[in-house]
Amino acid sequence: MKAAFDEIRRVAFRALDAGGAAAGCDEDAGWACAWLQAAGYPGLRMLVEALEETPREARRPSLKAVYGIVDLDNISCVFSAPGLVDMARAEGRVVLNRVRHGLYVLPLAVRAGLAIGCPVDPSFAIGGERTSDPYAEKIATAIEDGIEVDDEVWAKAYALSREVLVPESEQSRLTGAGAGLTDND
Repeated sequence: MKAAFDEIRRVAFRALDAGGAAAGCDEDAGWACAWLQAAGYPGLRMLVEALEETPREARRPSLKAVYGIVDLDNISCVFSAPGLVDMARAEGRVVLNRVRHGLYVLPLAVRAGLAIGCPVDPSFAIGGERTSDPYAEKIATAIEDGIEVDDEVWAKAYALSREVLVPESEQSRLTGAGAGLTDND
């Protein structure tokens, strides 16, 4: 199936929000998920894997560099990519070790103008200056044409995104859940 960039971003954001990702991380990683899908990478598949396989208490990792190396302990970069890119900007360069779903760092590094090593390796570096965006044309074309998404993965991601919603009941409607009755609620 084909989906719009913003549709993928919203589903990813809501799935991360429901899954306990840190505030801000859900927004950036949701955008990164859509960017990865547009670039032809399995952003949604990695997101679903991360949410299904990462214990909830590990979804807000504390990042620290020791001698310029950040050990991610095989926790998905879905939950740490924004912080890792911020750290690389502040430090100039960081090396990531024991990486899982390292591709999630790529869109954020490109957006920040940072060079990046091979994000499919179990260890790679972020830092230095990137002078161009080699993905810009591909992303723009995918946004215009629609982004290919695996039906089964989409169904899983969508189900995870629905967990952020309050269950429908008379009590939930009385306390403000739902769209409301008029346009100015």
